[in-house]
Amino acid sequence: MVRNPVVAGQFYPGKREDLSLEIDRLTGRMPKKKEDALGMILPHAGYIYSGAVAASVLASVNPRPTYIIIGPNHTGLGLPFSVSASDIWKTPLGDVKIDAKLTDSILKDCALLHKDEFAHIHEHSIEVQLPFLQKLYGTFTFVPIVVAPAGLEVYRSIGLSLARSIKELKLEKCVSIIASSDMTHYESRKAAKDKDSRALEAIMGLDEEALIERVREFDITMCGFAPAAIMIAAVKELGAKKARVVKYSTSADVTGDDSSVVGYAGVIIN
Repeated sequence: MVRNPVVAGQFYPGKREDLSLEIDRLTGRMPKKKEDALGMILPHAGYIYSGAVAASVLASVNPRPTYIIIGPNHTGLGLPFSVSASDIWKTPLGDVKIDAKLTDSILKDCALLHKDEFAHIHEHSIEVQLPFLQKLYGTFTFVPIVVAPAGLEVYRSIGLSLARSIKELKLEKCVSIIASSDMTHYESRKAAKDKDSRALEAIMGLDEEALIERVREFDITMCGFAPAAIMIAAVKELGAKKARVVKYSTSADVTGDDSSVVGYAGVIIN
């Protein structure tokens, strides 16, 4: 089964040459020093808004042959915790293969996850990450997972399952886990920065419980808090010790409108 792109020409350029040039533009002045990353948080808005944040992270890390990309379910379609049933995802830059062996191991270990293409068919949060990875890193395989809101123990259970599968297949040095998330939505720039700083403080502490608590206590509209919590639980089990914010911005940096913004954070965990 092949999944065709659904937001090419909307969130990012739909033509191969235009897309390649846009990623070159976003990454052209990035530092050459790179580091290993067990986990990352990347935004998933249109490249004009959040592409510079995603680029700042991906241009700063060493490529790995496999990625687990966890995104929130914006559409409400399909099962709540879903692995894509496709074998290949297409983008204007070419095909990306699903890592069947890692997928099978994850599904075997985690009773909460199921194959369900319906949850992925119109979801953009994973798709928008792929062209950056293709352009910067070349060939890789991946496991796409879409998740719905749940409780802390559910997120930890999924995260620990991911870590167990990675360890079982001896892929600790081969896999990086990406949580796809934008931050606060549609508040003033000041309010967004204040709220997002609270969420990022918990992330910097590698504390998925604190992240969930702060999202609820301060009504932080971080759409990918669930992917972030799962990723944090997984990478801690894989030995992660520290995290840093590489870049933070808001849509106001592009639009000039401070009254209603979306926040974007790029994070590296290692």
